[in-house]
Amino acid sequence: MAKPPIPLGSWGEISTWVTSTDDKGKPIKYKSQAKFRDHDGRVRQVSAYSKTKTAAERALLKKLQDRARTNQSGELTAMYKVNRLLDLWEKRFEGLIADGKRSPTSLVTYRRVLKNHIRPALGELRIGEATTPRIDAVLAKIKKNAGAPTAKTCRAVLSGSMKLAVRYGALSINPVREVDTIEGMPKSQPRALTGEEVTLLRTSLATNEPAIQADLPDLTTFMLGTGVRIGESLAVLWSQVDLDAGTVEITHTIARIPGEGLVRKITKSRAGERVLSLPQWAIAMLRTRHAAGIRLDEPIFADALGGYRDPSNTRRALRTALSPVGSTARRDLGESLKTLRRQTHLTRKEVAHQLDWPQTRIELIETGRIKVDHQLIKTLVATYDIQLDHHHALLAQLHEAAQPAESDKLAWVRSHALRKTTATALDDAGHTARQIADQLGQAKVSITQDIYLHRQAANPAAAQALEHAFDDPDLP
Repeated sequence: MAKPPIPLGSWGEISTWVTSTDDKGKPIKYKSQAKFRDHDGRVRQVSAYSKTKTAAERALLKKLQDRARTNQSGELTAMYKVNRLLDLWEKRFEGLIADGKRSPTSLVTYRRVLKNHIRPALGELRIGEATTPRIDAVLAKIKKNAGAPTAKTCRAVLSGSMKLAVRYGALSINPVREVDTIEGMPKSQPRALTGEEVTLLRTSLATNEPAIQADLPDLTTFMLGTGVRIGESLAVLWSQVDLDAGTVEITHTIARIPGEGLVRKITKSRAGERVLSLPQWAIAMLRTRHAAGIRLDEPIFADALGGYRDPSNTRRALRTALSPVGSTARRDLGESLKTLRRQTHLTRKEVAHQLDWPQTRIELIETGRIKVDHQLIKTLVATYDIQLDHHHALLAQLHEAAQPAESDKLAWVRSHALRKTTATALDDAGHTARQIADQLGQAKVSITQDIYLHRQAANPAAAQALEHAFDDPDLP
């Protein structure tokens, strides 16, 4: 009767023998060997060496056990470093992007947290050493140092990576699954502009020369008239506009991808692909632009060369236009702070890194384009080894600069506020949450309700229903 084959992922009998001896014939090196049937069905010899028979057999057994846990293509085992797992996860994510199932901008975000947080903390560990307590401690530290949003992103990346390790047999369970939930302070919701603020915004941009050069007045009008994201606005081609029907087709967005530059990519979900009707004042704006001469394959809001505009630069231009120099006092304070920074030989980037601030905040402070207060400046000058309360000249400048200015009325406005304003206007007009979500291009109505719509008074019809359901109780 034929001998049955070795099962897949198993090995046969272990044999051990002496391979080297010293001058006196004493064994100094042993070799242990066994046949192993890999997942491709082939039987291969696996060997291990050591100074003693027991050690050689133990080393071989460890090799065989690790080999048994490998995936079918032999790409992963528990003994590989986490960095290798992360490389494989990145490669898989790139495949999903190529298939149109994931956004390239998501990979940019994930690679940032991989480089700055995950790889430094866990990359050199073996996959089998990435236990739940260790990962939990790492995420807790990231939350403390970089904030809850960054920690949540890291958790998502680690969960996906460890899920891949389970699928490939390197782990039996996903260690991230039992990690404590990451909770942060509630994120402030975007604020909608009032009717008066919309008028003030459009008037301010229409009379601001830098804003006009950046084509912000018409862009703002288009965003208010559609509720689309700024990247979606910059991706619309003239061929997607039907002025006779008064509609615009939204299918793509603009994103900057490292190594590729500006990319016009499809929206991140099918809900983002939509045809929107335009209000008459938005159609009038587009007709005026159309009359100046256009090409169907050009974007509506093109750069000076007729190409795509960078969303980040456009946001920065809007922020600058809505944050003019508030007053002479703010400008003077900004100059003083710039001088103090330069005396310490620090760049804006270095200061922003120390404070975990956006670099643009330092720029806005030093150019007098942001409302300042005591705590803000105290935190800033502490990086220059200056105690604000002991610096009387700076305190006097701060007192003058902290006074309200006309420019403060619109300084809070960001591009996302325009989207919130559109959603609020539709909500006030009685549109359903589903209709508003479709306008904004959101797949989940719950996101629209939680982020973009105000909580209003409870259903007025509820009182009437209860009125008829129960008689007025005649209590003594």
